[in-house]
Amino acid sequence: MFTSVLMIEKALTSADVEFVTSLHGEEPVSFHVLLQPRGDQADRLLRAIDDIALGEIDEAAREGETPEGEDAKELGERALEVSLKALRGAGGGAEGRLVEDHPLDALKALVDEVRADEVIVLTDPHYVEEFFHRDWASRARHKVGVPVLKLFSHSKA
Repeated sequence: MFTSVLMIEKALTSADVEFVTSLHGEEPVSFHVLLQPRGDQADRLLRAIDDIALGEIDEAAREGETPEGEDAKELGERALEVSLKALRGAGGGAEGRLVEDHPLDALKALVDEVRADEVIVLTDPHYVEEFFHRDWASRARHKVGVPVLKLFSHSKA
Protein backbone atom coordinates (compact mmCIF):
# COMPACT_ATOMS: atom_id res chain seq x y z
CA MET A 1 0.00 0.00 0.00
CA PHE A 2 1.36 3.40 -1.05
CA THR A 3 0.82 6.13 1.55
CA SER A 4 0.32 9.74 0.45
CA VAL A 5 -0.15 12.78 2.61
CA LEU A 6 -2.33 15.21 0.70
CA MET A 7 -2.20 18.85 1.79
CA ILE A 8 -5.09 21.01 0.54
CA GLU A 9 -6.72 24.37 1.24
CA LYS A 10 -10.25 23.74 -0.06
CA ALA A 11 -12.54 20.89 -1.08
CA LEU A 12 -11.22 18.65 -3.82
CA THR A 13 -13.04 18.82 -7.13
CA SER A 14 -13.92 15.66 -9.05
CA ALA A 15 -11.05 16.42 -11.45
CA ASP A 16 -8.64 16.74 -8.52
CA VAL A 17 -9.80 13.42 -7.06
CA GLU A 18 -9.42 11.66 -10.39
CA PHE A 19 -5.95 13.13 -10.84
CA VAL A 20 -4.52 12.21 -7.42
CA THR A 21 -6.11 8.76 -7.36
CA SER A 22 -4.66 7.89 -10.76
CA LEU A 23 -1.08 9.01 -10.07
CA HIS A 24 0.08 5.52 -9.09
CA GLY A 25 -1.83 3.45 -11.62
CA GLU A 26 -3.30 0.30 -10.16
CA GLU A 27 -1.27 0.41 -6.93
CA PRO A 28 -3.56 0.87 -3.90
CA VAL A 29 -3.10 4.24 -2.20
CA SER A 30 -4.01 5.41 1.26
CA PHE A 31 -4.53 9.17 1.61
CA HIS A 32 -4.00 11.17 4.79
CA VAL A 33 -5.46 14.60 4.13
CA LEU A 34 -4.51 17.84 5.86
CA LEU A 35 -6.71 20.83 5.15
CA GLN A 36 -5.90 24.29 6.43
CA PRO A 37 -8.80 26.72 6.28
CA ARG A 38 -8.10 30.13 4.83
CA GLY A 39 -5.89 32.40 6.87
CA ASP A 40 -5.43 35.90 8.13
CA GLN A 41 -5.10 39.44 6.76
CA ALA A 42 -1.65 38.81 5.22
CA ASP A 43 -3.02 35.76 3.40
CA ARG A 44 -5.91 37.87 2.10
CA LEU A 45 -3.48 40.34 0.49
CA LEU A 46 -1.46 37.55 -1.12
CA ARG A 47 -4.65 35.90 -2.43
CA ALA A 48 -5.77 39.22 -3.91
CA ILE A 49 -2.40 39.64 -5.67
CA ASP A 50 -2.69 36.09 -7.03
CA ASP A 51 -6.22 36.85 -8.27
CA ILE A 52 -4.95 39.94 -10.08
CA ALA A 53 -2.06 37.95 -11.61
CA LEU A 54 -4.64 35.48 -12.95
CA GLY A 55 -6.76 38.32 -14.35
CA GLU A 56 -9.55 37.69 -11.84
CA ILE A 57 -10.10 41.27 -10.69
CA ASP A 58 -13.59 40.53 -9.35
CA GLU A 59 -12.21 37.73 -7.19
CA ALA A 60 -9.53 40.07 -5.81
CA ALA A 61 -12.19 42.56 -4.78
CA ARG A 62 -14.11 39.82 -2.92
CA GLU A 63 -11.16 38.52 -0.88
CA GLY A 64 -12.36 40.61 2.08
CA GLU A 65 -15.51 38.48 2.15
CA THR A 66 -13.56 35.26 2.70
CA PRO A 67 -14.53 33.70 6.05
CA GLU A 68 -11.87 33.57 8.73
CA GLY A 69 -11.60 32.25 12.27
CA GLU A 70 -14.47 30.02 13.42
CA ASP A 71 -16.39 30.60 10.17
CA ALA A 72 -13.40 29.35 8.18
CA LYS A 73 -13.09 26.35 10.48
CA GLU A 74 -16.71 25.31 9.84
CA LEU A 75 -16.22 25.62 6.08
CA GLY A 76 -12.94 23.73 6.38
CA GLU A 77 -14.60 20.84 8.20
CA ARG A 78 -17.22 20.55 5.46
CA ALA A 79 -14.57 20.79 2.73
CA LEU A 80 -12.54 18.08 4.44
CA GLU A 81 -15.54 15.76 4.73
CA VAL A 82 -16.46 16.28 1.06
CA SER A 83 -12.87 15.56 0.03
CA LEU A 84 -12.60 12.40 2.14
CA LYS A 85 -15.89 11.06 0.78
CA ALA A 86 -14.75 11.71 -2.78
CA LEU A 87 -11.41 9.97 -2.25
CA ARG A 88 -13.11 6.97 -0.65
CA GLY A 89 -15.66 6.90 -3.46
CA ALA A 90 -12.80 6.70 -5.95
CA GLY A 91 -11.53 3.57 -4.22
CA GLY A 92 -8.80 5.02 -2.03
CA GLY A 93 -8.48 4.84 1.69
CA ALA A 94 -8.78 8.31 3.20
CA GLU A 95 -8.70 9.97 6.57
CA GLY A 96 -7.99 13.55 7.44
CA ARG A 97 -7.88 16.45 9.81
CA LEU A 98 -7.93 20.21 9.88
CA VAL A 99 -4.75 22.16 10.52
CA GLU A 100 -5.20 25.35 12.48
CA ASP A 101 -1.62 26.40 13.23
CA HIS A 102 1.78 25.78 11.70
CA PRO A 103 0.82 23.66 8.68
CA LEU A 104 4.36 22.49 7.97
CA ASP A 105 4.84 21.25 11.53
CA ALA A 106 1.56 19.32 11.23
CA LEU A 107 2.69 17.98 7.83
CA LYS A 108 6.04 16.78 9.17
CA ALA A 109 4.39 15.13 12.18
CA LEU A 110 1.84 13.33 9.99
CA VAL A 111 4.48 12.17 7.49
CA ASP A 112 6.45 10.65 10.37
CA GLU A 113 3.34 9.21 12.07
CA VAL A 114 2.02 7.35 9.01
CA ARG A 115 5.44 6.71 7.43
CA ALA A 116 4.30 8.40 4.25
CA ASP A 117 5.89 7.60 0.91
CA GLU A 118 5.18 11.05 -0.51
CA VAL A 119 3.52 14.40 0.06
CA ILE A 120 1.15 15.92 -2.49
CA VAL A 121 0.45 19.64 -2.12
CA LEU A 122 -2.67 20.48 -4.14
CA THR A 123 -3.62 24.17 -4.13
CA ASP A 124 -4.59 27.04 -6.36
CA PRO A 125 -1.57 28.92 -7.75
CA HIS A 126 0.07 31.25 -5.24
CA TYR A 127 2.43 33.22 -7.45
CA VAL A 128 3.90 35.58 -4.85
CA GLU A 129 4.70 32.78 -2.41
CA GLU A 130 5.99 30.52 -5.17
CA PHE A 131 8.26 33.24 -6.55
CA PHE A 132 9.92 33.58 -3.16
CA HIS A 133 9.78 29.80 -2.48
CA ARG A 134 7.54 30.38 0.55
CA ASP A 135 4.69 28.15 -0.66
CA TRP A 136 3.91 24.92 1.17
CA ALA A 137 5.57 22.64 -1.36
CA SER A 138 8.84 24.57 -1.52
CA ARG A 139 9.12 24.74 2.25
CA ALA A 140 8.04 21.11 2.75
CA ARG A 141 10.82 19.83 0.50
CA HIS A 142 13.32 20.94 3.13
CA LYS A 143 11.39 19.55 6.06
CA VAL A 144 9.56 16.25 5.49
CA GLY A 145 12.19 13.84 4.19
CA VAL A 146 10.02 12.31 1.43
CA PRO A 147 9.32 13.41 -2.14
CA VAL A 148 6.96 16.40 -2.42
CA LEU A 149 4.77 16.76 -5.49
CA LYS A 150 3.21 20.15 -6.15
CA LEU A 151 -0.04 20.16 -8.13
CA PHE A 152 -2.51 22.89 -8.99
CA SER A 153 -6.20 22.41 -8.44
CA HIS A 154 -7.97 21.72 -11.72
CA SER A 155 -10.86 24.07 -11.16
CA LYS A 156 -12.63 26.22 -8.63
CA ALA A 157 -14.45 24.27 -5.91
